[in-house]
This record gives sequence, structure tokens and C-alpha cells, in this order.
Amino acid sequence: MSTDQDTSAPPVRFAAVGLDHAHAFGQIAGLLGQGCELVGLASDDRDAAVARAVAQRWPDVAWAEHPDDLLTDPTIDLVVTAAVPDRRGPIAVQALRHGKDVVADKPGCISLEQLEDVEKAVAESGRFWSVTFSERFEVRSAVKAGEIVQSGRIGRVVQTIGLGPHREGDRAHLAGGEGRPDWFYDRGRTGGILTDIASHQIDQFLFYTGSTTADVVSSAVANYTHPDSPRMQDFGDLTLVSDRAHGYVRVDWYTPKGLPTWGDGRTTILGTEGFIELRKYVDLAGREGGDHLFVVDDSTTERVDCSDVELPYYPALVHDVRHRTETACPQSHTFEVMRLAITAQQNATKRGFAA
Repeated sequence: MSTDQDTSAPPVRFAAVGLDHAHAFGQIAGLLGQGCELVGLASDDRDAAVARAVAQRWPDVAWAEHPDDLLTDPTIDLVVTAAVPDRRGPIAVQALRHGKDVVADKPGCISLEQLEDVEKAVAESGRFWSVTFSERFEVRSAVKAGEIVQSGRIGRVVQTIGLGPHREGDRAHLAGGEGRPDWFYDRGRTGGILTDIASHQIDQFLFYTGSTTADVVSSAVANYTHPDSPRMQDFGDLTLVSDRAHGYVRVDWYTPKGLPTWGDGRTTILGTEGFIELRKYVDLAGREGGDHLFVVDDSTTERVDCSDVELPYYPALVHDVRHRTETACPQSHTFEVMRLAITAQQNATKRGFAA
């Protein structure tokens, strides 16, 4: 979808409520890039590293005295939130009930009860709840892979393998992913590693396989490196099956300092007539940069240049706000991703020091 630049329409007015995770920068910048107007900021902890960094980057945007001031403001069309994960669901519900669309960082919520509350608020308000699955929405090679799958080049997709390694950093309260606040080490606040990180890979499984629903066959979480933080989870994996395909997901916090980026995120998409491999952020000891896409079919092996691929998510969000459509991501898809991630987390076996 091309950018929705209807100059005759007033800009979409949005507020950022909850600034505890660095994904807030991408959400805010993505909407500003589509001509939206950032009219307010609020967070439970204005001293949090991300909140301070947002204030420095957008110093002219006013801060509300309390998040409720923005969540109930009738002049605001859209609320984005990258709050501590356990706060994202309640923030979304309040915004929805006051007539606002919501764009939440992943995970959009951390329990089935929170998910049910969001579903009810969406149904009652007629507004949408979009979760920013940035490992697909903000990655050019992931968007291009979807185009190749839709073209039929690799046949029917029968399996995806999604790997989501991350770098932990340390406990220092620093912005930009270099350090981690105390809540990061408490699964009661993050939702756990599968609810959090693996929601990315579950989103991609459903999308690339064309599945509308799936079942969690097995899941496990572990704490192998944090004996002093038993509520921390540093490893997780799960398997999925739908009526169309199979999926495997592995996520962890083990990225070593020697890697020149935060994680070697990869996705393999297996089709009946070929396969695609994405090396999203780094090509180990290979080409520089990110967005490395390799496709193999019956005629060739090819590296696909993704540098000119347009990212449709934020333009589509603006279109959806203005026209009450679901072009950025179907609402049912977002609900199902979070249902599967939370179910996998709740049913996971525990290993190591995990409590």
C-alpha cells in the first residue's frame, strides 16, 4: 500500500502512553513519517531510560501529568504504547473504550484474561488493536519474503522455522537495548520469553503459511544463566501445527558480544517447490548490513536485493484509522498470535533455574 497522504484531511493525532521499551522510537517515527501529529507523551515512570530518551528526541512535545489525561482526550485518534508489558493490555483497553485506535508494542498483553478484555473493548468500541510485530512489519526482507510466497514461486508453504536470538546487555538502566531495567527479569511483568519474543515468530508462521489458527504442540522455557533471578527466562522453544503447515520457534537471550548486532534473527520458509532463508540483521562473516534474503527454486539459487522494498505497515495504519479498514493487519490475526504465544507460555515445561 502506498502512503496515505490525503492533504485535504487533518493529520491523525496520536499520543505515546507508556515509554519503557525502545520499540517506542520506531512506533513514533513510523507514524510521524506518515504525516501524523504527536500531541502528547505520558508514562508511568518518566525517569525510565526510554522515557528520558524520547523526551530528548522530541523535546517540543508536551508531557501529560497523568496517562489518563491522554487516554481520555477526545481529540486524540490513536494511542501507541511501549509500556512495561503487563501494562500494555490495560492501557489499550482504556484507550479503546474512549474511542481511540491502539498500536501496542509486542507483546500486546501478557495473559488470556487481558486478551479477553482487549477483545471485548475492540468489539464494543469499533476501534482496532494492532500489535507491532516489528520483526515482520519493519524488516524489508520479511516483507519481500511475503511477496515471493504470494507469487507461488516456492509452492505451498508447509513449514517455517523462526529463530529469535537477542542480546541481554546488563542491568544498567540504559536506553537503546544496551541495558535492562529490573522488570525485565520478572516474567510476571514481561509475560515470559514465549509471550514476549516468540510472538514475532508466531506472527510470521501464520502469515507465511496462510494459516488463520493453529495449535501449540509443545513448548518449553528455561533459565540456564540467571540462578539469582529465577523469574527470568533466557531460553524458549515451541512447535506449532495448523491445518496447512508446521512451525518451529526458538528464542533466547544468549547473543554474544562478538556479534556486530543484537541478534542473528533468521527465518526459513519451506515450500513444496523451493525455500527462502532470511538473515534479517546480519550475514555471518558474509555481506555487510542486514535484510539478506536467499531463495532457491527449481531453476536457480538467488540472493534478492531488498533495499527498495517499501514497508507498508505505518501507511496502512493511517489508512485504517481514516477509513475503518484492516489493511495493516487483520484484527483476527493479531488476536490469534497473542492467544498462541500466551498458551505456549502457560503450558511450557520449565528447565534450569526457571521458577
